This record gives sequence, structure tokens and C-alpha cells, in this order.
Amino acid sequence: MIPARSDFPEGFLLGVASSAYQIEGTEGAGPCHWDTFAATPGNVRRAEDGARACDHLNLWPQDLDLAREMGADVWRFSTSWARVQPDGKGPANPAGLDFYDRLVDGMLARGIKPALTLYHWELPSPLADIGGWANRETPLRFADYAALVAERLGDRIWSWGTVNEPWCVAWLSHFLGAHAPGLRDIRAAARAMHHVGLAHGLGIAALRAAGRGNLGAVVNLEHAAPADDSPQAAAAAHRHDGIMNRWFLGGLLQGAWPADVVAALAPHLPKGWEADMATIKAPVDWLGINYYTRKLCAPAPGPWPAYHHPEGPLPKSDLGWEIYPEGLGVMLERVASMAPDLPLYVTENGLACAAEPDDLRISYLAAHLEQARAAIAAGVDLRGYFLWSILDNYEWAEGYDARFGLVHVDFQTLERRPKASFAAFRQGWA
Repeated sequence: MIPARSDFPEGFLLGVASSAYQIEGTEGAGPCHWDTFAATPGNVRRAEDGARACDHLNLWPQDLDLAREMGADVWRFSTSWARVQPDGKGPANPAGLDFYDRLVDGMLARGIKPALTLYHWELPSPLADIGGWANRETPLRFADYAALVAERLGDRIWSWGTVNEPWCVAWLSHFLGAHAPGLRDIRAAARAMHHVGLAHGLGIAALRAAGRGNLGAVVNLEHAAPADDSPQAAAAAHRHDGIMNRWFLGGLLQGAWPADVVAALAPHLPKGWEADMATIKAPVDWLGINYYTRKLCAPAPGPWPAYHHPEGPLPKSDLGWEIYPEGLGVMLERVASMAPDLPLYVTENGLACAAEPDDLRISYLAAHLEQARAAIAAGVDLRGYFLWSILDNYEWAEGYDARFGLVHVDFQTLERRPKASFAAFRQGWA
């Protein structure tokens, strides 16, 4: 059973989450580096892209109706940089901002709080052409983009997030090559790891200069566990934790990248990076945590970071991610100990599961909500929990195979059909 609204403190918020490229479709938007990545053979299943996705661009009213029906208090969405500023700089595209005007007003008309994320991975192609996140120009242009959106939508936005999942934007995409731009280049990765943090800090400064409040950051965290009891496995887990968790938590909350990771990346970091740390540690009003799984870690041959992730024994999602709810509780308490006065939100949590009825998704979400409830009981200032995702959508390199939605989408007809998990939330939260 899904824990009900009455099981949580008064004012605790249930949210749903989405991102522009994954649901909107690209009609009217400028090209972005995900278009290029998807068009390159071998990068995405069946070379699928977000050209139509769920056509949320036109079908958003029924999507918002579904969120209201299930009892959502908040919709966490992203604006597409390539839709708002097709060139990545200069004046805004009026039609792009008009769309987000309608979308935000539609949320408010239904009693849903708009939680805006400025960047969920649609880097405009003109910025990709000059090096993207490896180039310091990109965080500077991001601050301009933040100011444009703040000016147009700022009077109606409940919360502002800067960059979604900076580890994915930087390391997954520039070192592991799994997401756009698809690089396997430690120098580009190191620079992206720094510049994404700088974009966050400059974005916060731009939003505050525009008079906006309730500003935050969203990081994706994984519980890093040694694959066995050996010191080598413990060291591998520490390295993964450093890259995945300690880097952005340290930079954003404490103004310092972790020394052990800096020691490895130092030859590749941009010159004078230390001077940016005060900007990167911009004060925020909340922190969002995206959590899905744990990773077992074991040593591997080769240069730093020299680890790999052996398959674990726990039940898994359709993506092969282990189901480990306890990791959410661990991460919530860990972050709360680092920043005890900072309100926290679980900004993404969900399961890729195509089977219906989606009983595994219901049990997954119930178990993670129980961890959230336990963390609150332990003193964590957790204010809300946002589901990934309201709709089946374009799941990046997995194309349309990985279904995270509480609502089934037929990608041929675009028909929406609520699943059993949707009904389970409606029963306890609507």
C-alpha cells in the first residue's frame, strides 16, 4: 500500500516530475545536442529522439488534469533552453516563452505549484559547437538564459532549480559517453564537472538579482557500496562516491570540491578554477535529491578512477538498477547532517517497469515513501516527495523502451491511460 497523505506531516507536498525534451516534442524549438546525439548511430535504441515524444507541447491540458486527478500538489517541469533561446544567447524566442506562460498558468488554474528547473539537458547546438560544458562560455550564457526566464515567468513560479543532475550533465556525458554529447574524454569531463557547478552558482545569482526566491539545486545521488569486504572494494566505492556524490554536495554546500577527486582531475581542470568556488557555493533555499538505486563497486584495471559496477543480487528495474530503498534514507540523513538547516525534497524517485499491472512500481514507491517518512521521524527536514514520472516518456539513450510513468502513453496514438500506480496514489492523496 502507498502511504497516504495523512501519514505525513501537514504541508508535506506530493509532486510529479517531467522534463521538456522527454515529453514536449521539439516543434518550434532550436536544435540541441540531444538531437545530434540521437542521430548518431549506436547512441540511442533504434535511433529514437524527442522530436514528438508525448506531444506535451499540445496535449499539456490533459496532462495537467491527470496530475490534479491523482492528487499532485506540485509539478516539477523544465524549460527547454533550446526553445527559449535557440542560439543559446541573445533575445528569447517569443513563442517559446508563450508556451511556458500557458503551461504555468494552467498549473496555477488547477491548484498545482509550478516547480521550474532551468536545465534538463537540452543544450542549444550553437553552444555545443563551441565546446558546450567544457567551455566557460556556457555557464556565462546560462546565467543570461536564467534571467530571461525569471523576467517572463518569475511572478508565478513556486520554486526554481538550476541544473538537473549535474553528474549526468558532466561525468555521464563527457567521461562515460552515455549521454549527449557522448564524449569519453577526461579533460572535457573535468571541465564540465566544474563548469556545471559554476552555471548553478551564476544561475542562482541571476535569479536573486531578478528578485526571485525559493531557489535550489537538484543533485542525483547513489548509495555507493563495496562489492565485497576487501580494502580494494572499499576504495573503489569511495572513488565512486567522490565523483557521484561528494563532488557536487561538497561544491554546492561547502564551497569545496573533494580533495581526493581534485587530486586526480587537477591537470584537466580549467586554470584558476579555485576563484569560482565562492560563486558555486551560492546560498540556496532548498536542495533536491534524485534517488533511484545503489551501485556495487569493485576495483578495475587501468588508470583512475579504476572501478566498475558488478551486478548486485537485489531485485531490479527494467534498466537493471537494483531496488534498494534503504539508500534513500541513508542519503537523506547524510545530506541533512551536512546542511542541517536546509529544507530537502526528494525531487525524483521512480521505477522503469513496463509490466502491467505495475505492482512492482507500487511496492517500489511505497518502500521509498516509507524511507522518506522514517527520515522525517529521525529529524530530517524533508518537505516533499516528487515522483518520476507522471508520463511514460523519452528515456534518453533507452529511447521509448523504459517506462517510468504512472500514466501509460501509447507512442503511436499518444493516448494516455492511468496505471494501477496512478490509482494507488489517487486513493491516498487526492
